[in-house]
Amino acid sequence: MEKPYIEDKLFEKIDFTENALPVGEYENCRFVNCIFSNSNLSKISFSECEFTACDLSTAKLHKTSFRDTRFKSCKLLGLHFEDCDSFLFTVDFDSCLVNLSSFYKMKIKKLQFKNSSLQEVDFTDADASGSLFDNCDLARAKFENTVLEKADFRTAFNYSINPELNKVKKAKFSLPGVIGLLDGYDIDIE
Repeated sequence: MEKPYIEDKLFEKIDFTENALPVGEYENCRFVNCIFSNSNLSKISFSECEFTACDLSTAKLHKTSFRDTRFKSCKLLGLHFEDCDSFLFTVDFDSCLVNLSSFYKMKIKKLQFKNSSLQEVDFTDADASGSLFDNCDLARAKFENTVLEKADFRTAFNYSINPELNKVKKAKFSLPGVIGLLDGYDIDIE
């Protein structure tokens, strides 16, 4: 049976925890004030979609496709983005709560994280080269064997990145924030 194809549709104030979003291909659709928390979004394809003020916390993302998808003012707690379909995976986050989520081993080059909370997010073994972390809280985010070349952390804060365990060539940091590169050395900076 072929998946339904839905294009240019607005979904507003729908609780998908009661009636699941049908598996299908969604292109250029907008989801506004929708609830997907604990929902199964597996094998759904989102292309050029926008989620605004939605709650997707702990949704299942097995083989979910996100292509040119934007999240604005969304709650995305505990998501395992590494379970998504990695082919052409491109997302942007603006003013979102992405805490406790994971991008483990993902190619997330040139992604944009703006004004978002990325506390305790796992970036282990990910390639985030060229990504922007603009005004983002990275408290206890895990960077281990992460490619951060040409990434921009100039306005990010609370990060702790060990340059010996990550690739940081040509990454951008601001002077006050550069202290986060020295955390692993257990030194006092005054």
